[in-house]
Amino acid sequence: MRNEQTDERVTPTERRALQDAIARALEAARASGRTGIAAAIVSGNRVLEIAENTVHAASDPTKHAEMVALAALSQRQDREDLSDCTLISTLQPCEMCLSAMRFAGIRKVVFAARQENVAAKYFVFPRLRIEDFAAAGETFEHVGGIGEADVLSLYECGQE
Repeated sequence: MRNEQTDERVTPTERRALQDAIARALEAARASGRTGIAAAIVSGNRVLEIAENTVHAASDPTKHAEMVALAALSQRQDREDLSDCTLISTLQPCEMCLSAMRFAGIRKVVFAARQENVAAKYFVFPRLRIEDFAAAGETFEHVGGIGEADVLSLYECGQE
């Protein structure tokens, strides 16, 4: 496994966005007493969007941080094609979020906590792996475990 601090697949902008998302997730967890999950979308050297999970606040099971970020950016920029973007998340995206990313044209995701190290509740179809999404279509890159130690305590037990 690659050293997460020197993984050349992650750009400085992606790394900075993940650090910002991690800080936001940790703060959300402290403030609400619930699991904090945050996601960002970057393009080139710019962070275009950052969002938190609002499932409980909105009473909407689709309001995962990734979905909130995708919707906000698409609406704000009036575009559906995000193929020039990378999605960043504090937690490996679930099946719904991975599908939405693919529909938006996103070809790369960078995340902290990996599925095998978190509570099962975060994945509805645990045998549907991120590698399956990568193999099912055009080029799709996934880089996980970056900053994982900083957030793992949020997702290990799955208690909310």
